[in-house]
Order: sequence, then C-alpha cells, then structure tokens
Amino acid sequence: MNIVDLVRMLAEPLDVAVVLTDIDLERPGPTVLYANPAFARLSGYGIAEVVGGSPRLLQGAGTNREATRHLPRMLRAEGRFLGCLQNYRKEGDAYLCELDVRPILGRDGSAQAFIAFEREVVRRRGRPAGAGTKRYRAAGNAVTPMLAGTIPVFA
Repeated sequence: MNIVDLVRMLAEPLDVAVVLTDIDLERPGPTVLYANPAFARLSGYGIAEVVGGSPRLLQGAGTNREATRHLPRMLRAEGRFLGCLQNYRKEGDAYLCELDVRPILGRDGSAQAFIAFEREVVRRRGRPAGAGTKRYRAAGNAVTPMLAGTIPVFA
C-alpha cells in the first residue's frame, strides 16, 4: 500500500477536507496527489480536476500574497503551517479557509508528502471574548477541533 492509498482509506469518510501533495514547495507549487470528497464539496472542484494540479488554483485576487509566501517558509522552517487564508471556490465565491498542513514522514524522518486538513470558517461579529480565542467557528459539521487556540489569519 502506498501513501496515497493509505490516506485515501483514512480520509474518504471524513467531513474535513483533506489534500495530499508532493513535497515540491517551489513555484508553481506542490502537485496534488489526492483530495477527498469533502474537499470537492468545499471547493466545488471535482477530484479529477485538482489531482495533478497545484492547490494554488484555490487562490484569487483577495488571497493574501504574504500568506502564500509564509506557508512554504513555515513548512520548511517548522514543518507545519496552521492558519486561515481566503480561498475561492470553482464558481468564484470567496471563503475563509483554515489550513493545517503537516508533513508525512518516511522511516528515515524525511518528508514524503504534505497533508492538509482544510475547512471553511466564518468570522464572528464583534470583539472576541477573553484573550482572542473563539474568534472563528466552523461553517460546517467538521468534527476535528482545529480551532482550539489562536491561529494566524491571512484575509
């Protein structure tokens, strides 16, 4: 069983969008190896449309360019990116997307692929209570509590 088959087996039933890419972070960006059905529902793109392409197809005019430069830098430096940025659905509608990107490591400890967990979030109106936590809530029925703490927002 290869890494794509393993991720497919685990990600198919999830409500959180999952995207698996190769490790090439240079432009034009990593190549999508797999995307689950939740990603297709979130983005409006068919799975066949994204596999073989770059996740950058979700970016548009309102996507923060600093965020697009920060993401690969964080993956290289810390091995993880956790943040929110504005993405675009196939129809052109903008949405705030929370991304949690992590490497999948091989036996030798080197990155073999990147796996991204994505979900749409909506910003709550008004000032956040407390120390800035709970500013966002999941827009859908995602089970994974990815917003446990404060995360950078690039919107």
